Amino acid sequence: MTTFGPMTRAFALAGLLFSAGAAFAPAMAAPADVALLKSYIGEWRGRGVMIGAEQESVVCRLTLSEGNQDKVNYNGRCTLAGQNLSIAGTLAYVEANKRFEAAMTSNATFTGLAVGQKRGSGLTFNLREREEDEEGKEFNITSQIKLAPEAIQVTFEVVYVESGDSLRAEVPFSR
Repeated sequence: MTTFGPMTRAFALAGLLFSAGAAFAPAMAAPADVALLKSYIGEWRGRGVMIGAEQESVVCRLTLSEGNQDKVNYNGRCTLAGQNLSIAGTLAYVEANKRFEAAMTSNATFTGLAVGQKRGSGLTFNLREREEDEEGKEFNITSQIKLAPEAIQVTFEVVYVESGDSLRAEVPFSR
């Protein structure tokens, strides 16, 4: 069984807030796309559970605010087993790519690109990445963030390639 070290848990916390990375091209979105993004502006709080070798509580907060050029900025923090992860980033509709995208920086050096699609009255962002832990073991990261009018649901999973051991988290957010 793989022991999930501090860096692996930090990657997991990064995924809980918004798994993403990379810079945006200028966003030139339709008014409806901009309005959808801006509908999530506000303060969000989440509490959930991370299950791996042990089950641990996760507590998160997330602030979304108006950014430049029809973008929405976010800042967040999660706490798990005495560890803190902070992130900052941007959500936008990128006209050149004809899709919603999320960009992130974190204190866990986690990077990636989350692509979003409209689903009903909300947005769903998906991420799939492969990383290495502090011991050089490869693991796959999968994350899904569902933004609904009054809720955000984050599901995140880390699976070690060699052993198949996994770490899974689900955190519902509300205003």
